[in-house]
Amino acid sequence: MQDRKPQQIARELALLSLSQLPVSPKKLTEEQLPKLVLAAVRTLRSEVQDTLDNAAGELQRSQDRVLSSQTRAADINTARTMLTEAIAYTQTAINQLGAAVEFPELIQLANQDKIVSKYAIQIVRTVSDEHHLIDQQISAALVDWQVTRLAQIDRDILRIAVAEMLFLKIPDSVAINEAVELAKRYSGDEGHRFINGVLRRVTEQKKTA
Repeated sequence: MQDRKPQQIARELALLSLSQLPVSPKKLTEEQLPKLVLAAVRTLRSEVQDTLDNAAGELQRSQDRVLSSQTRAADINTARTMLTEAIAYTQTAINQLGAAVEFPELIQLANQDKIVSKYAIQIVRTVSDEHHLIDQQISAALVDWQVTRLAQIDRDILRIAVAEMLFLKIPDSVAINEAVELAKRYSGDEGHRFINGVLRRVTEQKKTA
């Protein structure tokens, strides 16, 4: 955590806060930010438990399919698919648990570091104020998909990156790299690849606009 720059920590605080936004983000104060982060931590803890439960369920179904089959190819393939999904669920949970180790320090920084909290609030307000334009940019970059159908964590990571590109004067390459790092911490193995691809298309659209 100590090796990370204030803006990197602010992005993470903003990401956690977006899922807990008050009705009017314009009234969000630096004193409220730690409370949002704490609420997000509780939500994430519940999501980790759900993810692990899903993984356990897929593992059990995979095992049952193998044990009950007579080694038919179709049954083995189905079991393999279930096992792959269970591994993906588990990896996502591991990523989130790894990030959770630093949550107490994040909350402390939200309380104490004015540079961190100020930029986190700036991101949150920008995402809220400009969400129509931001979502339009993301939608145009999605292939056969809709913003509303994205997992919330992936959607919020994309929104932060696009907000930084369009409104906060962050270089595209930096915004993309930081979004990918956030995805590695909070999303699944495929999440950071997906986010990287979408944001690359956003930058291409900007060049042709």
